[in-house]
Amino acid sequence: MNWRKAKLIILTVLILCLIPATRYYQIDQPVMRWLQGPNRVNPADLHLAGEFVENNLGTQQDPDGSVTVRLIAQQYLFVPHCVLVPAGVPVHVRITSADAVHTFALLGTQYAVKALPGTITEAELRFADAGDYTASCAEFCGAGHFEMRSELKVVPREQFPALGPGKRGGCATQ
Repeated sequence: MNWRKAKLIILTVLILCLIPATRYYQIDQPVMRWLQGPNRVNPADLHLAGEFVENNLGTQQDPDGSVTVRLIAQQYLFVPHCVLVPAGVPVHVRITSADAVHTFALLGTQYAVKALPGTITEAELRFADAGDYTASCAEFCGAGHFEMRSELKVVPREQFPALGPGKRGGCATQ
C-alpha cells in the first residue's frame, strides 16, 4: 500500500468520525428525545423553561377535583420544600431530578417515588385523613443526603384553598 492511499483512508475515517460529532445537538439529540417520549426533560435547564419552572412547582388543582404536585429533587433539597394537598382526593405527583438519583419517600407510609435526572416520574397517592408527613430522600445522594427533608401537609378537603386556573398552592397558602 502506498502512502497516498493510506492518507486517503485515514482522512476518510476522520471525516466519517467527525460528521456525527457535528450534528449531535441539531439532529441526534432531538430525534432521541422524540423517540424516548414525553416524559423526558433536560436536567440542565429545568428551571428555565417547560413544566418545571419555578412558578409551575407545587400543587395545582385539576378540573376533576384531583391535584397535581410538581417537584424537583436536587442535592440536597426538594423544591418546593413544603407541599399542601387535600385529603380524600387523588394526588398526582410529577417529579424529576436536576442532578442525581433521589427517592421522595413519605415517612409513615408506603409511598416512595424515585426521581431520575432527565426523566419525569409519575405516581398517584391518596391520603384518607389529614396529617403532616415528613418526606426524606431514601436514595444516598451525597454528603448532605441525611438532611434532605421536605414536608407534605394533608388538610381536610373542605379546608383546602380553592385554587383558580393558573394558581399554585403550597404551605404558604394555608
